[in-house]
Amino acid sequence: MKVTIREWNAVAAWRWDMPDDDVCGICRNPYDSTCSKCKFPGDECPLLLGECNHSFHMKHCILSWLKQESSLEKCPMCRQPFKSKGQDATSAGAEQPLQAPDSSPI
Repeated sequence: MKVTIREWNAVAAWRWDMPDDDVCGICRNPYDSTCSKCKFPGDECPLLLGECNHSFHMKHCILSWLKQESSLEKCPMCRQPFKSKGQDATSAGAEQPLQAPDSSPI
């Protein structure tokens, strides 16, 4: 029996470099999906890793959390002062957007 492939379509997939069972500590959605306000995962809803090694969806989760007066600018998981690895999240969120993590394909 001879099989001939007439046409094929390539499909690409991406995922954050995080464990499969991890979810955002604020919205409780998986990192590979979006926060509750974003429509599409990826560049529209990047992750932000803190110096405490807790990760969150950046745009609507951790930056919104840090803007609340009651947060005291602390990580919602461990209550340590929240700073992104290499950058102060609160000052960056107020003045300029944070750099999204490298989302190159795996």
